[in-house]
Amino acid sequence: MRLLIVNPNTTVMMTEHISEYARQYARSDTEIVGVNPQKGPVSIEGFFDEAIASEAILDLLIQNRENYDAYIIACFGDPGLFAAREIMKAPVIGIAEAAMLTACMVGYRFSVLDIMERTRPQIEDLLGRYGFGHRCASIRAVGAKVLETTQDPEIIKEKLIKEGKKAVEEDGAEVLLLGCAGMAGLDKSIERALNVPVLDGVVCAVKIAEGLVDYGISTSKVRAFKYPEPKEFKNCSPAISFTAER
Repeated sequence: MRLLIVNPNTTVMMTEHISEYARQYARSDTEIVGVNPQKGPVSIEGFFDEAIASEAILDLLIQNRENYDAYIIACFGDPGLFAAREIMKAPVIGIAEAAMLTACMVGYRFSVLDIMERTRPQIEDLLGRYGFGHRCASIRAVGAKVLETTQDPEIIKEKLIKEGKKAVEEDGAEVLLLGCAGMAGLDKSIERALNVPVLDGVVCAVKIAEGLVDYGISTSKVRAFKYPEPKEFKNCSPAISFTAER
C-alpha cells in the first residue's frame, strides 16, 4: 500500500518531520511518501494562507493521482479537502476530520489544542461542516507560530500540557486533539502527563487510510464529490486544466 502525505505549506523540514512520525505507526507493508508544494506559504496560519495553498494541493494530487492508494492532507484546517475529493477516486483524508472521527470513538467530548488564537474560526467552521460542534468541549490556543512546533518542540509541549490540563479539568474534555500537523511526536508524552487520549491527526489519517484501502472503499462519485463539470479553466496549471476539461 502506498500513501501520499501532502504538507500544504512549503517548509520541507516540516514535511520530513510529519512523514517520519507517520511511518512509525504505519504498517510494515505501507509506504509513506511526503511531499509539499514548491510555491505558497511557508506556514498556514489563516484563511488567506489556506486559499493560496489549496490550488497547489490540488495540483500535487492530480500529478500523483495514479501513483498512490490514498492521500492525506496534513494541515489541521483540511485545506482543499472537499475539492480534492471531487478530483480523486482514491480516498482523500484530512487530518482534522480524521482526528475528530477517532476522538468520538474513544470519548464523548474532545478539545482541540490549537496553535494560535486567530485560527479558531477555521476550526469552528470545520466543526460545523463535519457535524461535531456538540462533541467539542473547547478550542484552546497555545499562542505560538506554526513553524515553532518543529523548531522548539519542548517549549510547545509544555504549553500544550498546560492548556490540555485546563481543557480536561475546566472544559470537560475526555480526548485532546493536536491542532497542527507540526505537533507530530508530542502526542504520547502529553498523553502520559494528562492521562487522557491525545490524538495526532496525521497518525489517525494514516490508520483510517489503511482501513479504507483494505476494505476496498473509494470516494463516492454519486453527488457531492462527482468529478468537476467539464469547462475551460484559463491560465491554470496544465494538470488542473486537464482535469477540468476531462
